[in-house]
This record gives sequence, structure tokens and C-alpha cells, in this order.
Amino acid sequence: MSDFRKLEEGIFASPQIAVSDIAQARELGVTLVINNRPEGESPDQTPGADIEAAARAAGMDYLYIPVTHAGFSEGQVKAMAEALARNQGPVLAYCRSGTRSTLLWSLAEASRGRNVDDIATAAACGGYDVAPIRQLMDMLAARS
Repeated sequence: MSDFRKLEEGIFASPQIAVSDIAQARELGVTLVINNRPEGESPDQTPGADIEAAARAAGMDYLYIPVTHAGFSEGQVKAMAEALARNQGPVLAYCRSGTRSTLLWSLAEASRGRNVDDIATAAACGGYDVAPIRQLMDMLAARS
């Protein structure tokens, strides 16, 4: 079983998942799996194509928005915000530890005008700290 961490209703972040974890995601009602982990980051990671095939076979959508340790781009934030806005149902985003997925979700939510304190609280519920990107969240929220 994977470590799916509920950030809030309909949003889960997780460390690297395996094909076998797709069944658990389906039980939670997940309709979209977002892979935020670059391919080949680690020799032991499950290839994204395998996760995508399992997700699609289970009736879920799949989206690849890789985030490296170099940081977040405007394009990544926009892609995540658009995916969240158009998706109908719970979302599971994953990377190596779940941190990049949570931070990208936080930036996307801030870019959509959501209160940054509420976002930070939701991330903390999943065990993640948004402090490293708080200034960027504030800036994005102010622009929306």
C-alpha cells in the first residue's frame, strides 16, 4: 500500500507509487493521477508509462507534469491549475516523496486565488510544509 496523504477533500499527494497502488487509488475514487516525477530520476522508480497504462486501464486519466529539483516554472503551475480546474473527482499527485507534488498543488491553488493560509493548512494536514514557496504563493495569489 502506498502512502496516500489527504491534503483535503479530493486531493491526495504521495511518494512514488507502483502499478499495484492504482487499485487503492481507484477505491478512493481517484479520477486523475498526476505524475510530478521526472523519468529516470532513480533506478528503482516505476516508469510513468507503466503507471499511466494501469491508471487508464482502471478508468482514470493520467497527466505528466515533471518537476525537477531546479524548481517550479510558470508552465508547470498553469498545467496543474488547469488540470485541477477541469477534473471531475479526486486527484492523486505523486513524486519521490510527495513534497514536489504538494508544493506544485499549493502554487496552482494560489494562482487560482485561494487563500494561502488555507492552502498551507491543507498541506500541513498531509505532513508537508509550504514555507519554502510561501513568498511565491503570496505573489501568485495577489496576481489572481
